[in-house]
Amino acid sequence: MRILFVATPESVHTARWIGQLGGQGWDVHLFPTNDAPPHAALTGVTFHAFSGARPSGADPGLRVKGPYPLRRGGYVLQLAARQVFPRRMARDARLASAVRRIRPDIVHSLGVQLAAYPTLEAKRAFGEGFPPWLVSSWGNDLYLLGRLAEHAPKIEAVLSACEYFTADCERDNALAREHGFRGETFPALPGAGGLDIELAKRLRTPGPTSARRVVALKGYQSWYGRALDGLRAVEMCADVLEGYTLVVYFANPDVAVAAELMSQRTGIKVELFPSGSYEESLRLHGRARVSVGVSISDGLPLSTVEAALMGSFPVQTDTSCVGERLRDGVGTLLVPPDDIGSIAAALRRALTDDELVDRAAGINFRQIAGTMSREAVTPRAVEMYEKIYAARRAEGGGGARHN
Repeated sequence: MRILFVATPESVHTARWIGQLGGQGWDVHLFPTNDAPPHAALTGVTFHAFSGARPSGADPGLRVKGPYPLRRGGYVLQLAARQVFPRRMARDARLASAVRRIRPDIVHSLGVQLAAYPTLEAKRAFGEGFPPWLVSSWGNDLYLLGRLAEHAPKIEAVLSACEYFTADCERDNALAREHGFRGETFPALPGAGGLDIELAKRLRTPGPTSARRVVALKGYQSWYGRALDGLRAVEMCADVLEGYTLVVYFANPDVAVAAELMSQRTGIKVELFPSGSYEESLRLHGRARVSVGVSISDGLPLSTVEAALMGSFPVQTDTSCVGERLRDGVGTLLVPPDDIGSIAAALRRALTDDELVDRAAGINFRQIAGTMSREAVTPRAVEMYEKIYAARRAEGGGGARHN
């Protein structure tokens, strides 16, 4: 089987999703949706870099192909080609050309806005005979952007053109139908693939969650992230945070400033957690009593799932799909994103109810290990691709010819 992924190359989600397919003996390709270097964990895939030069720091298992196999001068050639042949060098035209050249059995776009939009343009440029097209929804793709006038028509166009759809929660499978999708959906799977349960066990701080003295706050403040509201909720709980450290991860500059000022007002110790490795992120949640995520929209946040796996009690806004995986009031507390008082009340409960957080740690670990581990997710992902491949062959599409 030959699969062509269309995705952001620098994303850990891309690297982990593709990585879980290693060992299947499939011919896997990645067409990047931007010019960013590939994630260091991306391996076992043919990377169709525009310049053809091997990116520095790339995994040895990453195969690189492109029209300009030069270590130096590739960027200059790229700029010149774009000036002389602007239409031919457009990303959608290059993707259509890659599909003709690679002849994949399946084209899989990881993300609607980031990957499916350019894939739709490539399909239009390609014409008849475009391979079966699978689209994955990530995070805000449908739940938030599907309600915006700028994106709704584009989303509907994508969902009218693809044959298969998958998401990280059943909510978004249903939303795809509302946006006009008439093809086949697959049961929800984590967008980054399955979790490494044994690694989580090794990195998790021993002892009960109630003994931990760290609160982790996701620091996104953006068109959908509301970390500043989470920070205000923390400040409202200052009286029960003596001896605790607030660790803000993925902090935007304005969140970092607000956290420092809040620390000066309240005496709460604050640390900023820089972007680090996957293992470092797990260790953070593995030493946290509570992990807080506030946003007006999300799918199944990987950080929340990792927090629950590592024994930290998640306080998460109800605009996500966390409620599909963790039981509200038992394994998590779900709160509205626009009610700081409710967020603070949930945080206060998680900080003072030892029985709640200790019991949740065991329940959440068993739930995630049973349904979202690599051992649980990878066979379902493989089955999804095999089903699409079998349908293609049954319709007379045949298989890709391996050279």
